[in-house]
This record gives sequence, structure tokens and C-alpha cells, in this order.
Amino acid sequence: MDRAQKADMVEWIGGVFDANAVVVVANTGLSVSEFETLRGELRSAGASMKVIKNRLAKIAITGKPSEKISHLFEGPTAIAFSEDPVAAAKAVKKFAKDNEKLKILGGAMGEEILDEKGVEALASMPSREELLASIVQTIMSPAAEIAGAIGAPASNIAGILETLETREAA
Repeated sequence: MDRAQKADMVEWIGGVFDANAVVVVANTGLSVSEFETLRGELRSAGASMKVIKNRLAKIAITGKPSEKISHLFEGPTAIAFSEDPVAAAKAVKKFAKDNEKLKILGGAMGEEILDEKGVEALASMPSREELLASIVQTIMSPAAEIAGAIGAPASNIAGILETLETREAA
């Protein structure tokens, strides 16, 4: 990797830490197929993973709020990231539960620094889609009740008229 490529990589890593929730993992002993499986699970969750050079990561986060996690970049590490603060953490936690070779080291979410427990807590939170669905359901529930209440008198009147008609015909 030449100087220009390294500079581009440092800029890219810095952008990832600025714009996304990032989970730092130690990938000691993962086979290529296991790593590809993890990447596939991350992709399906709307997240990505990149193996990065520790030295470049430390340079990229220097002067940023996430600089406090620079000590995590020791040995074979990778970063999982997503715009949805929960997606990367959920996918990594799920994979790590079934594969003990992957260890969650910590992470960052904006100015918030997360240790392993913080990443696990983040993973247990509902995703953006789940929150939006919950909000829509909360908003729609009263509207459905109002529509039912408005429609009820009309159906009651129709039922009464039908009953009266049946009595007169008999």
C-alpha cells in the first residue's frame, strides 16, 4: 500500500467512525468461510465489516471522540459498522454467540465509547425498523378506534332498520 492509498484509507476510516456506529472485534482464528458467513449476516442486517490496519485506525481516530478506543486496535482486528446504530452490534453479537473465535472488544457510537458490555446492551435494543413500526402502530391504533367508533352508529342504525323491516314484513 503506497502513501496515497494509506491516506485514502485513513480518511475513509475516519469517515466511518464519524458517520456510523462501529463495533471493534478481534478475529483471531476465524477461517475465511466463517469470516464470509459473518460478512453475509452483516450485509443482510444492513451493516458491513472491514479488516483494517491497526496503525491506520489509530491515526484515523486521532483527535476524534472515538480516540479513546485506540487501545482496542491490537492484534488481528476488524470493524463492523452501520448507519443504524443497532444493526452491526446485533449481527456481531449473534455471530459471536455461536462462534467463540470472534470476540467483541468494544466500539463507538458518535461520541459514546462502548466496552464489550456496552456493545451487547446496544445489540439488545430494538432496531430502527422495529422502532418505526412501533411508532406507526402507536399512531395508527387510535385512528383505527376512531374509525370504528364513527362507523359503529351507522351500522347500528342499519341493523335497527333491518329489524324493523323484518317485523313489518311478518
